[in-house]
Amino acid sequence: MPDPAPIDPYTRPRLPRRARLAHNEAHGGWALLAPERVFKADAIAAEIIKRCTGEASLREIIEDLVKTYSAPREKIATDVTALLSGLADKKLLEL
Repeated sequence: MPDPAPIDPYTRPRLPRRARLAHNEAHGGWALLAPERVFKADAIAAEIIKRCTGEASLREIIEDLVKTYSAPREKIATDVTALLSGLADKKLLEL
């Protein structure tokens, strides 16, 4: 898989008005809901999406995840950027 396009570290990602993250045990966990679309989100994706409120920058989100999960910054940065780029491409996230 190619590396995701870089995102400015000071970008403050947020869900668009029409999308929301919801937890539903009937559907097996987390889902990102948008008009006429449902995207199942695993626990890690949900933790990233929860932080996309428009208040924290990409850099702050990555730092928070590094502290929370004691994982390598480079790995988290790559994973977060890939997820956010993919969601933005699908118009499920505003960068």
